[in-house]
Amino acid sequence: QVQLVESGGGLVQPGGSLRLSCAASGRISSVYAMGWYRQAPGKQREFVATITSGGQISYADSVKDRFTISRDNAKNTVYLQMNSLKPEDTAVYYCNANQILKTSWGQGTQVTVST
Repeated sequence: QVQLVESGGGLVQPGGSLRLSCAASGRISSVYAMGWYRQAPGKQREFVATITSGGQISYADSVKDRFTISRDNAKNTVYLQMNSLKPEDTAVYYCNANQILKTSWGQGTQVTVST
């Protein structure tokens, strides 16, 4: 079992920045990739970014060149640096951890981009 705790969400003005953190605990050695997803009100959860244990990274087209995913293996933590935020980035952001037979999810953290 892997437990995930997100933090770092909040209210930010358009053009601003936020950094989300996802701290993992439990059976970390079985995780081969971690990622971020988001869900806006009335919409389906969508992919944002992912990073594998081998360091491969991918982004959704909507956030490419604005968001950066990274990880600190010593802290078992994955980060999502979000720059040039837009109102359409408003959503609950979820961290996930992929194992061979299971995907674990955090509780989510709210990001609101508004004046």
